[in-house]
Order: sequence, then structure tokens, then C-alpha cells
Amino acid sequence: MITGSAGGIGKAIAHRLAEAGAGLDLIDIDERKLQSAERELSNISADIDIHRIDLSDKKEIDELWKKLRDHEPDILVNNAGVYPFKNFMKVDEGFYRRAMDVNLNSVFWMCQNMISRRLKRGGVIINVGSIEAIVPFKEDLTHYSMSKAGIIALTRSLANEYGRHGFRIIAILPGGTVTPGTKSAAKEILHFKLDLVKAGIEFKQRLPINRLGRPDEVARMVSVLACDLSTYVQGALILVDGGFLSA
Repeated sequence: MITGSAGGIGKAIAHRLAEAGAGLDLIDIDERKLQSAERELSNISADIDIHRIDLSDKKEIDELWKKLRDHEPDILVNNAGVYPFKNFMKVDEGFYRRAMDVNLNSVFWMCQNMISRRLKRGGVIINVGSIEAIVPFKEDLTHYSMSKAGIIALTRSLANEYGRHGFRIIAILPGGTVTPGTKSAAKEILHFKLDLVKAGIEFKQRLPINRLGRPDEVARMVSVLACDLSTYVQGALILVDGGFLSA
């Protein structure tokens, strides 16, 4: 099961896991893009189900899991997230709640549902965080950095508590990755904040690999972590950041 799988990193993960022979439950709020992804993947995987879900709504998450009683996934990739820029002093309650509900709270509820249903069988949970949780680099993303820091704490706590029940729970932390979502966010704010141009240049200069990442580069690491090549990887923070944090 992959959340936020209609585009970007989530869609790339779906491609890689389909190529590995996995059946897929694809989750996203954009039904049209979900259907497009399903058509693309149908040539690779014969077993694909799509679910239009608003992950900010716990009731919709719980209803989804009730429908999956006959084929509960043994691998869960919590990838969905929103990346909205807003000055800290201008963040209101509605904006804050939306960011936290999608980026962090949905991951909590998805993990809770999977663990409760597979407590005697175990499984793999991969939570997609961000290097912004460790080194906030861009301005106007305090809410985002907070939500992704929560992903790290959640992952480590669950790995410690439920590893004995057969669960491997890992966080993957992508760095600057070019996706339709990040391109859209950048275009939206570049019109009125030229400081971000400077921040983008500084970000790239710090990258030892000297370029931004591609969604498939994150997806390849997820495919390794999801399979038996990683049976002794637990509670880890896996960086896919081109060396940014080490520089």
C-alpha cells in the first residue's frame, strides 16, 4: 500500500514495487491521476486497486482499512505529504491543522491500523520523511519541518515497540527531489520571493553530488528496504539526499 501514489515519489515507488511483483493498493486524493497511474502500471502488475482517500480525515482512513479485510497489505509506504510554503507569523489554525493532518497524523493512523490488523503476522512500514526535519534549510516551512520531525519520532518509537511482533519500521529521508509537486510549489512562490532563488543556489552548492534527486532514486531505495535484502534494518533513518547532510 502506497499513499500519495498518483505522482512524484509515490508513483515512482509504485512502479518499482510493481516491477518486483507486488500487488498494489494505491492511495491518493486525486482520483483522475490515480486512474492514470493505474493504467500505466497495468502492464506491469496484474493486481492493482486504487482508493481515492483524503488522508487528513481519520474516518476515511479507518473506512479504507475496514474494506481491506480480505487483502491487507504486508508492506505500507506512507509517502503522502503536502509542501505548502507560508511565513511562520502568517500560519493560521486551519493551515497548520491541514499540514499536520496530512504529513504526520495520517501516518500515525495508517500505522495504527496496519499494526493492529497484522499484530500476529508482522510486516514492513516505510515512512517518508525529509532532511528538513534534521536541518531546516528553506524559510517558510516551519510547519513542514515539524511534521517530518514527528515522522522520525514515530518511526523509532514503533520500531522499538513492535519489532518483537515481526514489524520492520523504517524512515527514509529524501533530500531535494524534483517532482511535479515541488516544481509547482516553487513556481507559486518565486513570483513574490526572490530570496528563494538564492536559497536554491546555496542548496545546490552544498550538494556533493551537485544535482537534485529524481523520484526513482528514492523509489529504488524503498524497494530494497521493503524486501528481504534488508531483514536486519530496523528503526533506521535512511538518507537519500545526495550527501547534503554530510556536507
